Amino acid sequence: MLDIKRIRETPDEVREGLKRRWMDTALVDMVLDLDGKRRALVTEADVLKARRNDVSKSIGARVKAGEDVAAVKDEMRSLGDKIAAKDVEIRAIEEAFRAAMLRIPNVPNKSIATGPDSSYNRDVRHVGVERVFDFTPQDHITLGERLGIFDFPRGVKLTGTGFPILLGQGAKLQRALIQYMLDLHTQKQGYTEMLPPFVVNTASMIGTGQLPKMQDDMYHCEVDDFWLIPTAEVPVTNYYRDDVLDAAQLPVKMTAYTPCFRREAGSAGKDTRGILRVHQFDKVEMVKFVEPSTSYDELEKLVKDAEDVLTGLGLYFRVLELCSGDISFSAAKCYDLELWAPGQKAWLEVSSCSNFESFQARRANIRYRGTDGKLAFVHTLNGSGVALPRLMIAILEQCQQADGSVLLPEVIRPYFGGDLLTPVK
Repeated sequence: MLDIKRIRETPDEVREGLKRRWMDTALVDMVLDLDGKRRALVTEADVLKARRNDVSKSIGARVKAGEDVAAVKDEMRSLGDKIAAKDVEIRAIEEAFRAAMLRIPNVPNKSIATGPDSSYNRDVRHVGVERVFDFTPQDHITLGERLGIFDFPRGVKLTGTGFPILLGQGAKLQRALIQYMLDLHTQKQGYTEMLPPFVVNTASMIGTGQLPKMQDDMYHCEVDDFWLIPTAEVPVTNYYRDDVLDAAQLPVKMTAYTPCFRREAGSAGKDTRGILRVHQFDKVEMVKFVEPSTSYDELEKLVKDAEDVLTGLGLYFRVLELCSGDISFSAAKCYDLELWAPGQKAWLEVSSCSNFESFQARRANIRYRGTDGKLAFVHTLNGSGVALPRLMIAILEQCQQADGSVLLPEVIRPYFGGDLLTPVK
């Protein structure tokens, strides 16, 4: 959530931010209008309450003086009715004001490119070496069938499309990759591991910005008003909701493995083959809580931490700086890490590393006390370290052998307990 003072004092800057996202700037005007009405109503109510206090104080003196106070009591009742009516108006306008504020996205950082879609993203760097094959590389679906590691039909039978089953070597490899990432983040990069709930309440989803913007893409348990988490970012960030950290604690770095659940209602028919786009998947997430003055340095460090996962595996990937029209609702700046999938001849996003500045912290009320004793909102960052389905695709396709086996990256072999994924007979 943006600071209302920022919207009041620099409305053109906020309007420009919405324009860079190709959004209607009328939302800024709506917020300012509601804010003005809200403040006017509060002032009117305060005047009425002050008058009621004055009248109330005068009643005792008038009674002692033998005056008739019937008219004064009538005025008190009238003032009470007017105040009650104003309070109803204030509650209604405050609800409308908050709803409008929650619909305004973060303002894109001025350093990123302006553009409506991913074609305007900046290619920052390529890491590793693209493998040259002396045979025609297969895609992960063909490889997975030969290896016997996927069962798509039974996943549909159990649940529906978008819920694949991993079997045997596939399930074992996924477990090995999760452990590899958690060990890297905790033992070498200084993150504290958390195992959070996989369902959260509505306040948590609002805090990180999934609600109300992405409500249709989420799985909601209406009876309990719980949401299946779309990413560990939600419970990990909300761990400090309504808390005050000390400046000496910062930066706080946390990591978590969780399954993730996304309906992706707006993505019907896109990338549905294999495990490219699924409704349930595993992911290891990194979250940071930092001082505002350091947040962009911390973003670069976060990207490096995510890159280390992929360089450790010896995979070929690229880093993109997203343009204003491609960053998420809550982000001010974001980098994507994309792995090359030679079987599909496509780049696959496996990590998004974002700086939200104070946007999430303001929604979730996460503050810190500076060395000067003053309270301020922290800056929050998060990045995937990394999403498993597309990492699995890249390993299968980049590391495949001519006989259909897959030579696993060296760093993962101790976790897997072997060197190869071998075709089933």
